[in-house]
Amino acid sequence: MKVGVPSEIKPNEHRVGLTPTAVREYVERGHEVAVQAGAGTGAGYADEAYRRAGAAIVADAEAIFAASKLIVKVKEPQPSEWVRLTADHILFTYLHLAPDPEQADGLLASGCAGIAYETVTDAAGGLPLLAPMSEVAGRIAVFSAGETLLKHNGGMGLLISGVPGVPPARVCVLGGGVVGINAARMAAGLGAEVVVLERSIPRMRQIDDLYQGRILTRYSTLDAVEEEVLKADVVIGAVLTPGASAPKLVRREHLKRMKTGSVLVDVSIDQGGCFETSHPTTHAEPTYVVDGVVHYCVANMPGAAPRTSSEALVHATLPFGLALADRGLEALRDNPHLAKGLNVLKGAVTHPAVAQALGKDFVDPFGVWAKR
Repeated sequence: MKVGVPSEIKPNEHRVGLTPTAVREYVERGHEVAVQAGAGTGAGYADEAYRRAGAAIVADAEAIFAASKLIVKVKEPQPSEWVRLTADHILFTYLHLAPDPEQADGLLASGCAGIAYETVTDAAGGLPLLAPMSEVAGRIAVFSAGETLLKHNGGMGLLISGVPGVPPARVCVLGGGVVGINAARMAAGLGAEVVVLERSIPRMRQIDDLYQGRILTRYSTLDAVEEEVLKADVVIGAVLTPGASAPKLVRREHLKRMKTGSVLVDVSIDQGGCFETSHPTTHAEPTYVVDGVVHYCVANMPGAAPRTSSEALVHATLPFGLALADRGLEALRDNPHLAKGLNVLKGAVTHPAVAQALGKDFVDPFGVWAKR
């Protein structure tokens, strides 16, 4: 199969869909790989490295889309990319369609098969292609929160770790999944006082066993969220409903009662955000203030560490990408977990949570959802 890797064009996005090492794996399997010139530069991969791996270097995105069947990206396609997609394309990337009806309509109009990394599952019920970026985002969220707390960045002027005789910041993490546990781990490692709000009792037991009380856990109720948010210096939103819009856990009325200069970091922003006052920002202008509370809502946090992120992502996506290159959409018949990554096909929405969020009809072309 002809595989294309275009440059990412979302602002401040420097990751790349395939590394040279991954390209070599595709080529060894007999596939043709075309990489847009400069696509890997931001992550530290020169065009020559791709040539040595067996890829053709193509001048522009138009040629990549025109010549390729499988398009491998990182972030959701932008408007200039929607119009290049056709019913012959298989798009393999993050999509996050639930809060983005405009993108959804663009993909539906194209007729392409859109397979979203964030809804591919595994036998344990996890999200293996979302996990590596969740790990990166959870860790970056704490670094970003610490920087944002500093006075010159709009925060209250608090050092997240504290110093002897001066207490550290209190960090509230909403959600104990992959993002949440990585954020909690980093915050605790820096010396912060950390509480994780979660509804899975087994998950809370796991956190307690692992950290021996260093990270506090609390069952997430409306009362608990309100109490902890008002006490916190930093709130990290790390909740996820696969394929669906994130629930709004922190409301506008909470902000007026929070500490002036406190920080909200919304890692759920790709799925619409879990704070009522969230809207996407970029690494160039990452923050804004509402009612004295600083919001950090960068929609591609892992893009700040493109080398680490690209390698971690490719390690997870490679087996699935190779299966698609080997067998096309027939690979979805073989693997129901990959089939659950399919969000759109031939103008129809093929994931139930995405369809519900968008108010669209749902189609189950491979019968994977009927078996739940």
